[in-house]
Amino acid sequence: MELLQKNRCFEGEQRIYQLPSTFLKGTSRVGVYLPPQALEGQACATLFYLAGLTCTEETFAIKAHAQRLAAQLGLILITPDTSPRGENVAQGDHWDLGQGAGFYINATQEPWAEHYQMESYLMEELYPAILQHFPVQAGHVGIFGHSMGGHGALTLAFKYPEKFRSVSAFAPICAASACAWGEKAFSHYLGHDRAEWAQHDAVQLVLNKGALFPEILIDQGLDDQFYVQLQPEQLQQACHQVGQKLILRQHAGYDHGYYFIQSFIDDHLQFHAAQLG
Repeated sequence: MELLQKNRCFEGEQRIYQLPSTFLKGTSRVGVYLPPQALEGQACATLFYLAGLTCTEETFAIKAHAQRLAAQLGLILITPDTSPRGENVAQGDHWDLGQGAGFYINATQEPWAEHYQMESYLMEELYPAILQHFPVQAGHVGIFGHSMGGHGALTLAFKYPEKFRSVSAFAPICAASACAWGEKAFSHYLGHDRAEWAQHDAVQLVLNKGALFPEILIDQGLDDQFYVQLQPEQLQQACHQVGQKLILRQHAGYDHGYYFIQSFIDDHLQFHAAQLG
């Protein structure tokens, strides 16, 4: 991992790294916040945060205002990019497809399959690299995300429960195979077999896998301009059906953006700190 940038922040350091990826066939950037405890060599609980459409590895670090409490709680924060990048990487016709819109899955269709292997990159390359290079407390890793990244956090948590001990989300795409964003992305990346789509749908994974976590926290703004895409009630119903405890908090007046995330980020960090011990 090549260090590109570091900045002092609440006695810790906000860093940007670049690392080569076999799955993405190029390099990818990742943000890493190291709290002061980690800089001193103490093993720390660690959170992966997956950002939403159009975002990069820097978006959360700049906009969420999470570092202050992460420093107090001793949490390492990992913020991957949202897709492969580069001149040779396929691009879509709009902001909800292609670069900046990887959906955290492995594409099987051309021209996407060559580079859009985000699931394998995250789980088989980035995850072990983080454990290798930083003082991560073994078995104390959680995941959360926003919008498309909330979809990614929920689906990866249920696919890889051995890697993640806690999961939460802000305004996640809960039923990606049954909304316009997901249908567009999945039809391009995966083809038209809806059985394949279901393997990347949080609602379907909950129904298939059952209760895997002590509880899940989701915050949703009721003035969210993309609410029709998100369908939190479907996830709530699925969790109830299989006995998975879900805390779904709905907030009047809040939209889909980072002011919403700022307002409740402390609750999520404290939630994960309690879950991760």
